[in-house]
Amino acid sequence: MQEIRAVIRPTKLDSLQDALRSLPDFPGMSVAKIEGFTAPKLMRKQSDAEQLRDYSPKLMLSVVASDEMSPLIVETIIQECGTGQTGDGLVWTSQLASVIKIKNAEPIHS
Repeated sequence: MQEIRAVIRPTKLDSLQDALRSLPDFPGMSVAKIEGFTAPKLMRKQSDAEQLRDYSPKLMLSVVASDEMSPLIVETIIQECGTGQTGDGLVWTSQLASVIKIKNAEPIHS
């Protein structure tokens, strides 16, 4: 099992949600509102005061999926959320040691 996390532009959520829901056996996702900023080396020079206010709204997605499904989900996120502009976000995966359903303590296997 893998956890897929992504930081995306809020305006991309609706189209991404539609694309992910169209994937066979898509397991679902969690979404959290966050704020972030682009790496300083990519930005123009700013004063210290500007740097402290340089956060923009983003969303963080979390999906737990099988090892087999993970690449398709990552590719869908990249296709749906990419604009080619600075600030499009990131997507990454982490291998999970275990996943257990809270409702019945049942382990989930890939």
